[in-house]
Amino acid sequence: MFIKSLTITSGAKVIREIEFHKGLNLIVDESLNQITGNSVGKTTVLKLVDFCLGANPKHIYVDHETRKQEYKLVKDFLIDYKVLITLVLSFDLEKGAEDIVIERNFLTRKEIIRRINGIELTEEEFEVKLSSLIFPEHLASKPTFRQIISHNIRYKDESINNTLKTLDTYTSDAEYETLYLFLFGCEFTKGNSKQEILTKIRQEDAYKTRLEKGQTKTAYETALSLVNNDIEALNKRKSRFNINENLESDLEKLNKVKYEINKTSSTIGKLNIRKDLIKEAEAELQSSKSDIDLRQLEIIYEQATSRITSIHKTFTDLVTFHNAMIGEKVKFITKELPSIENAVHENINTLKRLLEAEKNLTSLISKSDSFEDLEKIIFELTEKYRKKGEYESIIEQLNEVDNNLKEFNKKLDEIDKELFSDSFEQVVKTQLNKFNVHFASISNELYGEQYAVKYDIITNRKGQKLYKFSAFNANMSSGKKQGEISCFDLAYTLFADEENIPCFHFLLNDKKELMDDKQLVKIAEFANRNNIQFVASILKDKLPFEINKEEYFVVKLSQEDKLFRIEE
Repeated sequence: MFIKSLTITSGAKVIREIEFHKGLNLIVDESLNQITGNSVGKTTVLKLVDFCLGANPKHIYVDHETRKQEYKLVKDFLIDYKVLITLVLSFDLEKGAEDIVIERNFLTRKEIIRRINGIELTEEEFEVKLSSLIFPEHLASKPTFRQIISHNIRYKDESINNTLKTLDTYTSDAEYETLYLFLFGCEFTKGNSKQEILTKIRQEDAYKTRLEKGQTKTAYETALSLVNNDIEALNKRKSRFNINENLESDLEKLNKVKYEINKTSSTIGKLNIRKDLIKEAEAELQSSKSDIDLRQLEIIYEQATSRITSIHKTFTDLVTFHNAMIGEKVKFITKELPSIENAVHENINTLKRLLEAEKNLTSLISKSDSFEDLEKIIFELTEKYRKKGEYESIIEQLNEVDNNLKEFNKKLDEIDKELFSDSFEQVVKTQLNKFNVHFASISNELYGEQYAVKYDIITNRKGQKLYKFSAFNANMSSGKKQGEISCFDLAYTLFADEENIPCFHFLLNDKKELMDDKQLVKIAEFANRNNIQFVASILKDKLPFEINKEEYFVVKLSQEDKLFRIEE
């Protein structure tokens, strides 16, 4: 898949049309009296391609380093002039292959444009559709489309400075594991199940944290033991009062009722917390369902399948599978919801009966002449029973959480037996060896050094086993990070083609003036002869002589002619 063109329009006016070709594509700043080359729009070209592939529109007008400062002039221009960005992708630039036309604007609600091949899509449908067109055999929800393509588009600090860790800083090692097992062609059918179980474990851990509020279960058990001792001592003191038989019985009943009221109230609260957590997770999953009008896609999809014989799944299959998968996840997460709601209902009914009993007993006791003498001790007992009920309820809930965590970790262990079996690990080794043939060869050609990707089986702080992938210099020297990154991206394209894994054949790179001139020339030569689009933004006066040629320039910007031409 190559970039054919990127067009910026406002109504019928074409602001900028950029046509790309195979090999080296340079976005240059040719301003006179260059100082830094900032603010002419070189990086923005890369961002616009990323925007058309599903990135947040804010990336276009928010400083990606500070993530707070907005370029108001650009933002207002994009919105006020209803600027439309059109990205055209092609499976082959030379053979007249079918194009994928993506259109997006910066407006909201009814004025928003989010189209693929002329079909309007919701935000949830957009990524699903892109994934189905570019990675038709990838039906699982993880890794996501945006994760898969992250190494192809490097303008953010994370991807410019890291070879493999191209996602945001909050991405877990488990997600990177799923991503690179997929990218390296290591078939693992239970990746989704593992992600679901890890999600449930995180939910249970969050629930446990809320319950404990800084204290462990053993602390609550110790506190409960002390409360029971206090209740026993208070009851002995109370027994010394010279009160009638009925009063003693009524007081005992009242204390038990108050204890049950507090325990029941606490139980209701804990059950509602669990119910809310489940419903939050359910709502998040439901929001990712696709309700696209399949009938509107029928004619276009038939045309696509008639021309691209490698697509074996119908779009109906993909959307149905996606929605079914979401449905199964919802069932998995909400299967205990009915029992929780039933328990809440039963406890509420119980609480009503207990409150009525408390009211009646309080009325009876208040009529006793001895009540005033017992008021202090009764107050202390009531408070102790309240704490007893609260502690017992929390301990009961914590026991349930511990049992759930035990069950989820058991399922995770079963998956890990397959994932970390000798046979699967051998698959990982084999695939990495295939990839490293390309990685080491390219890096040796370009840098005279050999880079490679290795894996380690690690155990994280929660005791979960993971494959952790990392790049290193096989010569055990420091190497150059910019070169390592470019060699990885080039090597992956060749590896993916060799393994028949769908991938983008374009690599977008920012700040290539940081790279040594000789290596930049070698990369350009390599991309030109290996069917790869290497798109780079760079200051023209930083270009080495060998590639400072018009044939490589796809757009020339300057302080006098910036990307959006807002000044006009």
